Amino acid sequence: MANYDDVFVKSVENPEAFWAEAAEGIDWYKKWDRVLDATNPPFYRWFSGGTMNTCYNAVDRHVENGRGDQLAIIHDSPVTNSITKITYAELKDTVSTFAGALSSLGIKKGDTVIIYMPMILEAAYAMLACARIGAIHSVVFGGFAANELAIRINHAEPKLIITASGAIEGKKTLAYKPIVDEAIDIATHKVPTCIVLQRPFVTADLQDGRDVEWNALVAGAKPTDCVPVAATDPLYILYTSGTTGMPKGVIRDNGGHAVALHWSMKSIYDIDAGDVFWSASDVGWVVGHSYIVYGPLLKGATTILYEGKPIGTPDAGAFWRLISQHQVKSLFTAPTAFRAIKKEDPDGVFIKKYDISCFQCLYLAGERLDPDTYFWASNLLKVPVIDHWWQTETGWAIVANCRGIEELPVKPGSPTKPVPGYNVMVLDNEGTPVGPNVEGNIVVKLPLPPGTLPTLWKNDTRFVESYMSAFPGYYETSDGGYIDEDGYVYVMGRMDDVINIAGHRLSTGAMEEVIATHPDIAECAVIGTEDQLKGQLPVGLFVLKSGVDRDVEEIKTELVKMVRDKIGAIACFRESNVVARLPKTRSGKILRGTMRSIAAGKEYRMPSTIDDPVILEEITETLKSMGYPPK
Repeated sequence: MANYDDVFVKSVENPEAFWAEAAEGIDWYKKWDRVLDATNPPFYRWFSGGTMNTCYNAVDRHVENGRGDQLAIIHDSPVTNSITKITYAELKDTVSTFAGALSSLGIKKGDTVIIYMPMILEAAYAMLACARIGAIHSVVFGGFAANELAIRINHAEPKLIITASGAIEGKKTLAYKPIVDEAIDIATHKVPTCIVLQRPFVTADLQDGRDVEWNALVAGAKPTDCVPVAATDPLYILYTSGTTGMPKGVIRDNGGHAVALHWSMKSIYDIDAGDVFWSASDVGWVVGHSYIVYGPLLKGATTILYEGKPIGTPDAGAFWRLISQHQVKSLFTAPTAFRAIKKEDPDGVFIKKYDISCFQCLYLAGERLDPDTYFWASNLLKVPVIDHWWQTETGWAIVANCRGIEELPVKPGSPTKPVPGYNVMVLDNEGTPVGPNVEGNIVVKLPLPPGTLPTLWKNDTRFVESYMSAFPGYYETSDGGYIDEDGYVYVMGRMDDVINIAGHRLSTGAMEEVIATHPDIAECAVIGTEDQLKGQLPVGLFVLKSGVDRDVEEIKTELVKMVRDKIGAIACFRESNVVARLPKTRSGKILRGTMRSIAAGKEYRMPSTIDDPVILEEITETLKSMGYPPK
């Protein structure tokens, strides 16, 4: 096995040679003229002059290489009580025919298409079919409100929307078509065509002259071949969640994206062709793009598309059932999913019902992995639990334990070391590098590796302002943290999660890590509140594990002592309260910024990605009972 340090040094000292070698892992119609075009920083371009096709690399080449009978996608849907298995040969036939259907509607290379669908096979077919003909897809999370969808319609200006009649969310049926109809009505950009997949449990009304039924369209379509595109042409636009006003449209190019994701499957996740890889996310998020659809298929692995939840579909053993039934080698999900399972089944009773001896590794990302959840998962699964850190903008991991290169010792609380290609540093607010164990701004020295955002859709200026201007020569992650003496990176949360208590900068993330170790607590959040004397003070909100029946005041007293013992009296942690649940986005991120606004009495915009708006009313009442906002 390779040595991590050697691979990393090569990647940052000679990135062109490093990524040229990685690029041999995918098929090209024409090789690049230059590996890295650095003529117009910070707008770097990878593999300029090269032509390829992402769909060909994810689908056709595996069939041509004699692996057409291998499973490509397993769709597992407890909400519809169905499991469907698709081989690479079947995937090629279906995708090429749907691509032909898109072409028959006049969709061509460079056109944009919005996909608004639940976790069904057709969502993956639609993405791959767009890639096949060079159209640029923008997947919008199914269930987003009409206004949010309309904002994205206006910005992406699609020629087509692809949707389904609806989805099942838990036990409820959610009709999609009325949302799409309202969004099209609201939007100033008028969408001429809408493809609708009718699902058995909810029927959509079709509008004459605009709406086309999926199956009827496909019935008359002819298969179409892959269209060569430039490596630097856009593959997709993905709008960042939780942004106010005009969302940021992150662009992903074709060439660099395929090279980076193909390389990452083995190097980070230790996945080979034929292995079963499951990313328990949604195609509406970046994880779904990178590691449900594109990454595993580029590698020739089998990927799982799961239409269900970690709990409630039907119980807290859902994940173990899938791993056992489909022989999953590795699972990638958010820490939130495991906290939900831990809350419902703290003793791990459900896992004893299944044989998961096939399972080799759990990968967690999406928000900071608190040590308590890390130890709980490690003890339960008896396999490595790997935290890793990345962003919508980067498209794949910035910091990880690269098990396919060299598995490094785990340090709980750290996602380990920078992934080759990412020269991660910590700077103070003046842009000066700081020493080991000193907190500051986590940045990545330019150029970013392939597969990361080359710019924002139709907004180069905002790209520079948002990511490249605070620290010239570096990509600003907006996360804070430190690097220890061994080179391990510790991500302590967004820089606005650092609070200033009487001149002392303290991380609310560090306080959360302490609170999360309390044996009765399932999950928690600490937010900074305004204080006339000290500037800011921390306030904690926590959710108890299922079955805990203790005096809450006792627990609160214990938390004060724990934070004092671990961080010190300087943290001034005195106030906390129990809540039934914490407000989150549908991808599992806790909405700390929104809670800060509520505590400060500031107006806030209802986050478009919130999983249940009613929670904010509960949080508002809890904070009011604690005296927030102050009168």
